[in-house]
Amino acid sequence: MRNVVEIAMQVLLPSWGEINVSFAAAVLVIFIFGVVRHVERLREAAGGFFLSAAEDFGVEGIRERELERTKENSSKVDAGSQPMYFVKLELLAAKNIAAANLNGTSDPYAVLTYGSQKRFSSLVPGSRNPMWGEEFDFYIDDLPAQIIIAIYDWDIIWKSTELGSTTIEIKEEGQTEAIWHSLVGTSGQVCVQTCTRRVPTAGTVAGTNRRRFLESPTGTEVRQKPGPLQTIFDLPPDEMVEHKFSCALERSFLYHGRMYVSAWHICFHSNVFAKQLKVVLPYDIVEEIKKSQHAFINPAITIILRAGTGGQGVPPLASPDGRAKYKFASFWNRNHAHRVLQRAVKNYQGNEEAAKQDKFMRVHSTRYQEQQVVPFVSSVDETTPIEETKVVQPFIKDDVLVDIVEDMLPCSAEQFFASVLSDKSDFTTRYRAEREDTELQIEPWRNPEEYSGILRKVTYRAKCNSPMCPPDTAMTDTQHIFFSGEKKLLHWESIQQAHDVPFGSSFEIHARWTVETLSESKCKLSVKVGTNFKKRLFMASKIRSGAESEYKTDAMKFIEIIKKGLKETGSTANDESSVSTPALEIPLVGTAKTS
Repeated sequence: MRNVVEIAMQVLLPSWGEINVSFAAAVLVIFIFGVVRHVERLREAAGGFFLSAAEDFGVEGIRERELERTKENSSKVDAGSQPMYFVKLELLAAKNIAAANLNGTSDPYAVLTYGSQKRFSSLVPGSRNPMWGEEFDFYIDDLPAQIIIAIYDWDIIWKSTELGSTTIEIKEEGQTEAIWHSLVGTSGQVCVQTCTRRVPTAGTVAGTNRRRFLESPTGTEVRQKPGPLQTIFDLPPDEMVEHKFSCALERSFLYHGRMYVSAWHICFHSNVFAKQLKVVLPYDIVEEIKKSQHAFINPAITIILRAGTGGQGVPPLASPDGRAKYKFASFWNRNHAHRVLQRAVKNYQGNEEAAKQDKFMRVHSTRYQEQQVVPFVSSVDETTPIEETKVVQPFIKDDVLVDIVEDMLPCSAEQFFASVLSDKSDFTTRYRAEREDTELQIEPWRNPEEYSGILRKVTYRAKCNSPMCPPDTAMTDTQHIFFSGEKKLLHWESIQQAHDVPFGSSFEIHARWTVETLSESKCKLSVKVGTNFKKRLFMASKIRSGAESEYKTDAMKFIEIIKKGLKETGSTANDESSVSTPALEIPLVGTAKTS
């Protein structure tokens, strides 16, 4: 009996060596886990710090324009174009759809499509006669129109199988009765009801992909490697990841993947068992983000969408009030993720409100009201007729400007324009070559509709002096010029945008050069500069001081080269051949002709 106990003890109890090996292995596993977790947190922090630098958080270009990423028929209609129609489609039910499961049932959900607008219904498990009662909103350019409804069977592992589809004809305004439509190519019917009405086109934006982004550059283009938002979700190249989390989407079971948070979207991607899931949620359809639980013990986050928007990319969870919702679980830190998502939505809403207020102020600005406009000619002509008053909007923000340079030049304001800024002058090319800038592209001056005076765009690549920046960066310099005071006062305004530096798309450099003629061969030059931030940055003061200091250095070098050139040429810019600018008019702003 004693021998049996000894043998059992030897077999069941580990030896001292085995205990040491097990302990060492456990310590190694804990250490590796800690390192991986630490690296993960550092990557998330770096993403929030550096990648958000390239975002625009209400990104607006030099001339604020609202564009769509894709040209969908019903996403935006300009004022004065064809009428827009709002369609509320109610998906009521389906019956006798094909059985896709071995037990003779299906797990159906519907996908409703009009152009690039796509809505997903909720999933009804184990039924061939699903009841939905869900509403979906669409914006349509013109009638008649067609909305396609396709019924799919959800599969846990494999790609969903189509069970049939039908086309709903929207022919006229008004409400229809509940109508059963047969599915094409298979058995089954689907019951829908529609209500169509005309809506104002001004300011109407439909769909779920509304956002602002920079206008496509005509000169130097931004070079940046596509990120997951571009390669996975096909989002615009200027949209980058601010935060990312490891989590799981709740469906039949938890589909593990990654959540990506940008300035405009919450995205989720999963590729489990070769079943790929993509969810893209624009902030303008997110109504509520709240904490929840999965299986009572797993902390989760539920994102509830605005009524009528439907699911986005994957069938959402059913909700008694008809709103689509998605539940994400298995976060490393649910509370942190919840704070990040709420802050992102709040920032988006704040940027949208600020953009609306800024646009309102621009449109209704009275800064240039009751100003007379006279065509620019080579010399002042008292017989030049006065055009009608032109109401325009300001080009730069005055409240951010500060004085940096004042100097005297041996020329008049007109001579300054002819020698330095006219299309015939090569001064800009020589100056950029002196700075060793590359890829210079200079557009000719043009008469814009939204501003007085003339406008042009200059793009180039400039060297960066800061250790936090790349060796060089793509630059866009939009310049605006107008005369006032009987052409004795030249206003040269500029907005510079650096594309490749940290936080580059979040701020602009605004500058105004004022050249005042004192005599035929003498003028006073005043330079003001300021930094206009498009969103709050914790490094704003450092960015402002650095940018303005660098601009002051460049301005002084610019003035030095101007003086040297004028001295060498003897101020010959007043010759008729160099002053005259045919086919171009620079309005004289702010003065009326005297008899």
